[in-house]
Amino acid sequence: MKKILLILVSMCYSLVPASTAQANWYEVTGTSTVVLSEEMAKLHALEDAIYRAVSFSGADIGSISNIRPLLHAEKKEYQFANSEIRYILVDRYITRNKIMYAHIHIDIYPSATGCHFDQYKKTTLLSNIDVVSPQQAVMGQIYEVGDDFTKIIDNQLNDQSMSFISVGTTDYAISKDDPTRIQMISQDTGAQYLISGEITDLTATIDKKILQDDVINRQFAVDIQVYDGKTGHEIFSKKYREVAMWTFAKTSKIDTKSARFWASTYGDMLLRVSRNIMLDLESELACKITLPQVVAKFGDKVTIDLGRVHGVKTGDKLRLWHTSSFIDQNGLPRTKVSQTNITLTVSRVYDKGAELTIDQQDMASSVQIGDVMNKQI
Repeated sequence: MKKILLILVSMCYSLVPASTAQANWYEVTGTSTVVLSEEMAKLHALEDAIYRAVSFSGADIGSISNIRPLLHAEKKEYQFANSEIRYILVDRYITRNKIMYAHIHIDIYPSATGCHFDQYKKTTLLSNIDVVSPQQAVMGQIYEVGDDFTKIIDNQLNDQSMSFISVGTTDYAISKDDPTRIQMISQDTGAQYLISGEITDLTATIDKKILQDDVINRQFAVDIQVYDGKTGHEIFSKKYREVAMWTFAKTSKIDTKSARFWASTYGDMLLRVSRNIMLDLESELACKITLPQVVAKFGDKVTIDLGRVHGVKTGDKLRLWHTSSFIDQNGLPRTKVSQTNITLTVSRVYDKGAELTIDQQDMASSVQIGDVMNKQI
């Protein structure tokens, strides 16, 4: 497992008026296993260090995905515009026992206006990821690696994401060819977004040694799709591919739920891929509007399906949107959402729900179960 060797936080105050923003400098070390090349290990160690610093600072972790392509050019210094990450100084890279360490200084300006502050957390449901070619899982008999990798992503979203919270995993098959089914699953589970995927490559290459043990490098490729539960349409898709050393015997049976597997070089790589998936979701979807839905109504009081774990607080103001369904000219079902002048105030918050009071009591009769609302900034 990756370990932080050192995190020293210091704040540098510029010799300027007090109204100027403060520069927050972080000194941090990231790690990565050397597999194919030291250049790739340096990149992964640098990304690891950046993630640790940004996560610790409270800045928008989604900004990491935006700068990641610029890190491929190995440099001593990196400077970015229009990002909470302003400046990176690479102090040194060190390799010990096939582990690359990247020691960096990073300048971060956390913003209080990021989308993860403005929006409630979005609910997600993950469909268990299948292995497309089970014969590729024969080495180690890791036939359940897809289900266990799904649970790792689920944990990432619940424990480390700033913009998402998972309602769990499911064996329901999710396909872009059946948007109505996606809408039904979303309605049944209360998930705003549904995530599915397929593992497309688990093949291994063996470098035979005469006087040493054979070196096995194993691929991991996964295709991820994200669907909007309200419309059933695909809104994000990306392919991920990595390779890592397979340190287990070719004939051994590996339990992909065990700490031994996830502490291995290959398991460590899977953790990095799952983190990159979470960061891409943060980058692509964090600024999408979160739409809590009316699930019950009593007079001028309504109950919504988001609560404390999603970031709802007493006193929050929300604006109501009416929802309705219709059939278009091609015979396809459509959903129409219309903004209203009705506002509501959160009066009581529960763990996964909240009670709101309709501010315009004379318009309370027009509020219906199924209507959605958005947080007023």
